[in-house]
Amino acid sequence: MTDKALKILLSNDDGVHAEGIHTMAQVLSEFAEITIVAPDRNRSGASNSLTLEQPLRVKELSERVYSVQGTPTDCVHFALNELMKDNHPDLVLTGINHGANLGDDVLYSGTVAAAMEGHFLGVQSMAFSLAGKIHFLTAALVAKNMVKQHLKVPIPTNKLINVNVPDLPFDELKGSCATRLGARHHAESMIKQQDPRGCDIYWLGPPGREQDAGEGTDFYAIEHGFVSVTPIQVDLTAHESLPTMNNWLQDKD
Repeated sequence: MTDKALKILLSNDDGVHAEGIHTMAQVLSEFAEITIVAPDRNRSGASNSLTLEQPLRVKELSERVYSVQGTPTDCVHFALNELMKDNHPDLVLTGINHGANLGDDVLYSGTVAAAMEGHFLGVQSMAFSLAGKIHFLTAALVAKNMVKQHLKVPIPTNKLINVNVPDLPFDELKGSCATRLGARHHAESMIKQQDPRGCDIYWLGPPGREQDAGEGTDFYAIEHGFVSVTPIQVDLTAHESLPTMNNWLQDKD
């Protein structure tokens, strides 16, 4: 594939003006045509939500940069089914998320959900997150290397790829490794306050501490300075439980 023939769609959940997405766009634009379609504001934690009861309002901010009044999933859905329907991208990349998406985080992450929508719609997709908020260039260079590796040898799986990058200078990374999702403890208690009118309001507590963070997990890789690369499958069926469940349904006694 020749220079600039590669077309990449970028989206995120931190918003169209976020540092992460523009750092990645700048690095990838060296060899690819980049289109950014991202929420008009921070939509972290939006997961796979779609806007169904009101229209999407889209504003072109500059050439191939679009702001969408909607969720991350809305953005990718709009881009692939309308904006780029006659000129599909070769890849959908999301991020660089301002903070890690490890373990259970992927269930809530708008960044992962946006990549999942690309996957649903038949485009190889990767989500990129920085385990911090400083070294966005490191994560962008990791994304660049992974895209070039994919062009040389296509990703050997029809899966969504979730990538987390340590918040370190690029030359301090220990390497990359394939990982599985770890798990956290339950989230901390909610924070109860009162608004200026004396009404109770509640804030979600911080994420829980790592529970399953042993060797082989994404948590372990990040803790030890490695880029974590996790293939994610969308089928949530507990296949091994189907025979047991069928027996339970047939047991009428």
